[in-house]
Amino acid sequence: MPTFTHGDVSIEVDEDGFMAAPENWSETVAAAIATTEGVEGLTEEHWKVVNYLRDYYLKFGVAPMIRKLCKETGFKLNKIYELFPSGPAKGACKVAGLPKPTGCV
Repeated sequence: MPTFTHGDVSIEVDEDGFMAAPENWSETVAAAIATTEGVEGLTEEHWKVVNYLRDYYLKFGVAPMIRKLCKETGFKLNKIYELFPSGPAKGACKVAGLPKPTGCV
């Protein structure tokens, strides 16, 4: 399995760059992964999305539908794309340490 290394962070990832062991996620890991998604610094808005995704995943075992993500965070879809240029499924879920969502290309 490939390894992603950034600074002091070194984690195993799948072929798409998603964490192989989501239980090893931390805010430091999130910040490192964010650099691969075109996000150089995680703002309070980024953390609002990341924390919602993590909470939902830990509760239900899947990533939320994009519509639910937008409704619950109060961000319109275009804002999510501003925060995570590669999108909510690929970028935001990857930074949040979730497995690759089903239906994510």
